[in-house]
Amino acid sequence: MFQRLLFAVLLSAAILPVLPSAQAAPQDRELKVGFVPGPYIDEFKLGVQPELEKKGYKIRFYEFSTGLEANSAVFKGDIDANVMQHTVFLDSYNERNKTDLVGIVQVPTPPMGLYSKKHKDLKNLKKGFTVAVPNDPVNLQRALWILQRLGWIRIRENKPVDVTELDVVENKVGLKLVLLENAQGPRALDDADFAAIQGNFAIFAKLKLSEAFILEDMKSPYINVLAVKKTRQSDAYARDLVEAYRSENFQKAIRGERFYDGFALPDYFGAAKSN
Repeated sequence: MFQRLLFAVLLSAAILPVLPSAQAAPQDRELKVGFVPGPYIDEFKLGVQPELEKKGYKIRFYEFSTGLEANSAVFKGDIDANVMQHTVFLDSYNERNKTDLVGIVQVPTPPMGLYSKKHKDLKNLKKGFTVAVPNDPVNLQRALWILQRLGWIRIRENKPVDVTELDVVENKVGLKLVLLENAQGPRALDDADFAAIQGNFAIFAKLKLSEAFILEDMKSPYINVLAVKKTRQSDAYARDLVEAYRSENFQKAIRGERFYDGFALPDYFGAAKSN
């Protein structure tokens, strides 16, 4: 009798379903996201983090000095995603480093602008005045487009690859270009007459978009993206990140802050409801 009872207990235990104890409970899911100096970490904390926390994520933030470091961390798996670059830069990074990062959702992005501490207007400029511009090809091209819009230079037409300073075929005002590392733009204002500064570095340096003489006409490829490894773009965390950015609550949070006036907004903001 005892043996039959023991056998029944063992049999019932054998057919019990295995509980998913090895899987992390929602409240234990940790998400590591990287940023460089600029407004993107504040955007994330304002409207994305609350949406993810509703789903049980715990967010860990990592700040890097350069985009190269942030991309390397994603590729190596040290972090899950980063927010700090546009698609053109990302594609160029992948090509140079043989990596496979992809942008999975666009984020509100401040445009590049032309700033100065030495001039209050663009009149009566003496020949030889200096303009600091980024030295990487992608962002140098954006700066040169700004200078062309002002009528200061003319760029070679129908250029099949990145435009550089060598493609300036007419310098109408006698300006002198000073090529610097992108993040040095704000510091260059102490010495150069003008500086074309990428939006995130301008914001980080406490410059207001409204203080720029001109802002770039920002197109979709230059709106920044959240980037992950290509092999992980279909993972649950990646889908949840996209959903959080595209949420109505995130859109309301951005539209409700005057700080983001002048930012280029992703297309999905067009569907935001207004109250």
